[in-house]
Amino acid sequence: MKRLGKGLGAILEDVEAGYLKDLPDEGLKEIEVEKIKPNPFQPRKEFDEKSIEELALSIDRYGLLQPIVVIKNEDNYILIAGERRLRAFKKLGKTEIKALILDLDINELREYALIENIQREDLNPVEIAKSLQNLMSEHGYTHEELAKIVSKSRSYVTNLLRLLSLPEFVQEKIKNNEISVGHAKIMSNLNKEELEEVINEINNKKLNVRETEKLVNKIKNKETILPEVTKLADNLKKLGIKVEIGNKFIKIMWKNEKDIEKLKKLIEIIS
Repeated sequence: MKRLGKGLGAILEDVEAGYLKDLPDEGLKEIEVEKIKPNPFQPRKEFDEKSIEELALSIDRYGLLQPIVVIKNEDNYILIAGERRLRAFKKLGKTEIKALILDLDINELREYALIENIQREDLNPVEIAKSLQNLMSEHGYTHEELAKIVSKSRSYVTNLLRLLSLPEFVQEKIKNNEISVGHAKIMSNLNKEELEEVINEINNKKLNVRETEKLVNKIKNKETILPEVTKLADNLKKLGIKVEIGNKFIKIMWKNEKDIEKLKKLIEIIS
C-alpha cells in the first residue's frame, strides 16, 4: 500500500494548529468557494450545525486563522481538510477562502480520507467501522494489517468491525452516545427483541459493561431452557416457592421456616 507520508500529515497538523509559518511558501492562495467540491471519500457524514454557526461568527470577527487544504481537479478543487471552515464561509456568504493547494493524486484521496480521520479519531465509532470496512473491501486487508495501517490494536479493529453486524437502530444508539462500544460488542449475537430489551435496561438502570454482559448471558441461557423446565418453574412459583432456572439448573430458595415447610410438603407429595 502506498502511504501518503508524514509530510502531508505534518502539514495538516500545522494547518489545524494554525502554525502558518511552517506551511509551504507555494500553494497558499485565495480560491473561489463555489469551485471547491467535497471529498467524495470523506467518511464523516454528520456535522454539528451549532458549532459551525459559532465558527462562522468567530471567522466573521477575527478572520480565517487556518487555511483549508485542497487539491486541483481540472478547473475546480477537491477539499481534503477544513470542511467545517468551508461550511462556515458559505454561511457567511463569502466568495473566496484561503486554501493550501497540494500536489496530490485524486486516486489517493479515498485511502487518505479514511486513514487520516481514523488516526485523528475524527469520527464516531460506527463511521470508523465503516471506514475500516471500506479499506478491507478496497484492498483486501486482514484485521492485523488494518491495525498496523491505522496504528491501532488488532482488538480495536475487530471490535469496531463487529459493530456493523448490529442492526441500524443499535448503530444509531452508538453514534448518539446512548450506548458505548463496550456495551455493543457483547450484544452481537442477540435478536432484535433481545437487543431492545438490553438497551432499555442499559438506559433505565445505567448498567456498566460488566453488568450488561451478565444480562446478555442470562438472556442467552434462557434460549436453551427446555419448555418443560420453564413450566415446572412456573408451577413452583404458583405455590409460593421462589425459584431461578438456567440452562442446566433449577435453584430453589427460601427466606424463612414457612418456606421450608412448603418445600417439605411438596417433597412428601412427590415422594
